[in-house]
Amino acid sequence: MTAPLRVVIVDDEPPALAGLRALLARHDEFTIVAEALGGKRAIAAIREHAPDIVILDVQMPEVDGFQVLESIQEAGGRLPFVIFVTAHDEFAVRAFDVHAADYLLKPVSTERFSRALARARDSIASMRSGELGQRLRELLEAHSNAVAASSASSASPRHQARILVRVGQRDEVLEASDIDWIQSDDYCSIIHSGGRRHLVRESLAAFEARLDPRTFARIHRSVIVNLSRVTARRRLAAGGVRVILRDGTQLPVSRARRARLDELLGGAS
Repeated sequence: MTAPLRVVIVDDEPPALAGLRALLARHDEFTIVAEALGGKRAIAAIREHAPDIVILDVQMPEVDGFQVLESIQEAGGRLPFVIFVTAHDEFAVRAFDVHAADYLLKPVSTERFSRALARARDSIASMRSGELGQRLRELLEAHSNAVAASSASSASPRHQARILVRVGQRDEVLEASDIDWIQSDDYCSIIHSGGRRHLVRESLAAFEARLDPRTFARIHRSVIVNLSRVTARRRLAAGGVRVILRDGTQLPVSRARRARLDELLGGAS
């Protein structure tokens, strides 16, 4: 029998901790090894128990969720898979940069919580497969880059200029040029356009194939951006890179996709 995955849950509010505890109690393949009330206790608990998964509140006084992980990383500790819990969607973008398996919006639903655990479990199993899994990921990245480069070299008349999105009880036509960026959400995607969000039951890979690669670029496994919205590129102290959009949104750029993005933006890396 496979041993349960070890989990540390973190929040600065006792009722929230109790809620996470109750949700985890439904899943026998996970076991709570520590509960931390606040960021400082979270750092100590993660260092002591080296859990497989941390379910971590983003907004906490004194030490927030990102600072917890930065402290673990700076000390040379092994970073677990992280499921962020937040009341604000904009924090999800930063989750991409810290090896998060997923993020949950408060109030957390039972179904969404179960999906996040399943994703974390599958990701951990993949990581434990060792070097073969790493090579496979590198191969897929290289293939994706090659496909993107090939598509960008020749404009295709099949690239769509309009997309149907659900608004209330009706479908509306959204011009592709009005899209700011697109975010992956399981097997669906979230289109960000002019401050509005549209959930579409289509994968990010499907959008990558549909949209004109001269205008839209996949800059991360979870993000496609409209290049015309990019106003700046920011280098992070830890070696990461983000692009900044007109509205101030910051999006992560994966290491494997930076060179291609530089080509599309017409600059040097």
